[in-house]
Amino acid sequence: MNARLAHGDSDTGLTAAAVLRRAEAARVYEVAQNTALEPASLLSERLATTVLLKREDQQPVFSFKLRGAYNRMAQLDEAQRAHGVIAASAGNHAQGVALAASRLGIHATIVMPVTAPQVKVDAVRRFGGRYTEVVLAGDSYSDAQAEAMRLRDALGATFVHPFDDLDVIAGQATIALELLAQHPGPLHAVFVPIGGGGLIAGVAAVIKARRPDIRVVGVQASDADSMARALDAGERVLLDEVGLFADGTAVKQVGTLTFSLCQQYVDEVLRVDTDAICAAIRDIYHDTRSIPEPSGALALAGLKQYVAAHGPCDGALVAVVSGANMNFDRLRFVAERAEVGEQREAVFAVTIPEQRGSFRRFCHALGQHSITEFNYRIGDAQAAHIFVGVQTAQRGEREALADAFRANGFGVLDLTDDELAKLHLRHMIGGRSPLARDERLYRFDFPERPGALARFLDRMHPDWNISLFHYRNHGADYGRILVGMQVPPSEHALLRDFLSTLGYPHIDESDNPAYRLLLRA
Repeated sequence: MNARLAHGDSDTGLTAAAVLRRAEAARVYEVAQNTALEPASLLSERLATTVLLKREDQQPVFSFKLRGAYNRMAQLDEAQRAHGVIAASAGNHAQGVALAASRLGIHATIVMPVTAPQVKVDAVRRFGGRYTEVVLAGDSYSDAQAEAMRLRDALGATFVHPFDDLDVIAGQATIALELLAQHPGPLHAVFVPIGGGGLIAGVAAVIKARRPDIRVVGVQASDADSMARALDAGERVLLDEVGLFADGTAVKQVGTLTFSLCQQYVDEVLRVDTDAICAAIRDIYHDTRSIPEPSGALALAGLKQYVAAHGPCDGALVAVVSGANMNFDRLRFVAERAEVGEQREAVFAVTIPEQRGSFRRFCHALGQHSITEFNYRIGDAQAAHIFVGVQTAQRGEREALADAFRANGFGVLDLTDDELAKLHLRHMIGGRSPLARDERLYRFDFPERPGALARFLDRMHPDWNISLFHYRNHGADYGRILVGMQVPPSEHALLRDFLSTLGYPHIDESDNPAYRLLLRA
């Protein structure tokens, strides 16, 4: 998707020059920091390209959101200040509004979903002090926003939008003013995470006004790609569902203003998966000893994908590290998936004969590779099924390993890209049961709130038996559940009806090859 780089009017009258003027006049430095533009030395050496990190995780609220929130609230007149402000947010925008309210002496009502992490709710109350009231409502940002709109009308308060507001966009755009001043030399591209689009809209407009030769590349999680889809379609689209791992950018529909600016000034948008985000979190930690949140590492994940596709670049590459409000419980998931995201771990199911010497031949096939995981339980007199994780040093090694296994006469199934295997089956080896007749296997996303499982069980047919259940809390807003249900073939239509009315996102894994090999009787 190529941007239209001319600085003429769009259909909304927005121009890069207009955003630049607002950014130059923004009042962000009454509260925000001019953050560092730091070299990522280790990653630069690995990629053979100069990589710079714009450290927005160093802001007082550990996120860039403070810039836009404060700039918007600083523009309010006395009458508006007297009536206060209202905002809806799952975390980072809420913290920015809260701190701005405290500094400006404006009362703020902030609506957050009941599923918001407690660490973020506590931070909002701490930053806002006596000027901030937190209201918990609904299970999602959309529910919180609906409640905020109701309260706005009742209170006569000013709504501070998290992204679709020119003063908010101009506040975020000051990041571009800083990085251009910090690095006046050759810059090939700037990579920016995208949620609703406020950050990239401001950054792109300022860069194209000042240095139109620099590419502006947006990055989204592949399961929350509302801007990428909108640019492809030529109009804003509304996603039915969004993934919640990168919760700071999990937006179902981008803004009207942000979409228009991105149409004009963004050169392309890349999509990255969860494993790539985890690998980028680790890269930032190795170079800075700080831990960004998933959305904070999006830009670097996109930068790495860009270099993999295009090779080393002559000019420097900048990634905006947008925030560090990481839920501690997510760290175990990040550590588990970072190796796969960097393609430093390959995961296989290998079938070897259940006879003497087989393990020796299996280990010989591994060569000098280190084993990162090994799961096996005897369950067949003729064949042994092994789940194995193998450390790899470069791309392409997993194919060579699979060929080595086959050359030894072993059956091999590459599970490196199999979500079912990486999330669940690796912890359940040996779970095959002859009692699990008529088993149907499903992956579900359950909301992390009381009563979610009870709702599932209450609606399930009383004659169906749960034959498998696996859950692991990764600190996300949705829990990932694996459920096996024994349902006779004659009742599969009832099963489809049950799933459609339940309302939980789900995937039928009954024919998954890893499940059939390792668990199914």
